Amino acid sequence: MARVLVTGAAGGLGRSLVQAFTARGDDVLATDLRGADLALDVTSDTDWAAAREHVERTWGGLDLLVNNAGIAGGGRLDQDTTAEWDRLIAVNLMGVVRGTKAFVPVFKAQGSGHVVNVASLAGLVHPAGMASYSATKAAVVALTETTGHELAGWGVRASVVCPSYFRTGLVEAMRGSDAVVGEVVGRLVEESPWGPDDIARAVVEGIERGDELILPDDAARAAYRLKTTDRPAYDATMRAQARRLEEHARG
Repeated sequence: MARVLVTGAAGGLGRSLVQAFTARGDDVLATDLRGADLALDVTSDTDWAAAREHVERTWGGLDLLVNNAGIAGGGRLDQDTTAEWDRLIAVNLMGVVRGTKAFVPVFKAQGSGHVVNVASLAGLVHPAGMASYSATKAAVVALTETTGHELAGWGVRASVVCPSYFRTGLVEAMRGSDAVVGEVVGRLVEESPWGPDDIARAVVEGIERGDELILPDDAARAAYRLKTTDRPAYDATMRAQARRLEEHARG
């Protein structure tokens, strides 16, 4: 039985992760801005300090930190604004940074722990129209790898989760200047054969295997395999997607 903290747990993948961990017998602290066990704004150092204090007082430590909270966004380079970049960076990247930094002292002191960061396939595969979102998710991939290397001497592991599109309410809250990209992403999400429960099950299985990179769906595995085994084909695919996006924008 593990002691688990999940961010962004009030809905979508976060809620499914809480249910999956609970089903296997873990003690789970669900956190979110509202509608969870503990209110936690991942952009607030004060909130993270309170979450750490709560965990130490209640459990005496933590086994698994799941940095799941994130927001959808993106747009073509000449369409999205720097304010939109700032918003994505604050939540998708710095929220993970703050959570990790809050619990590194706990993990070092107890000589164990596991950090699981939910990124996206966009952190590994970078389609047109998604520069800001992809940049934050790629940074989370890099942060996770560094975390695993840096903390290995204390018995701490790190894993990053990179799902493709799956059905989630996250995209409904997507804000941005580029309505064309929002429309395309919304359709891809709606048409996905996978829901949050499917992804959560795959994440738990990956954690139990000890995977450092968790690709929880077939589409994510296929796209990453194409990039790593046939780069010319991958580049051609991405550039064709970029042309289709522009054609769609022109109507």
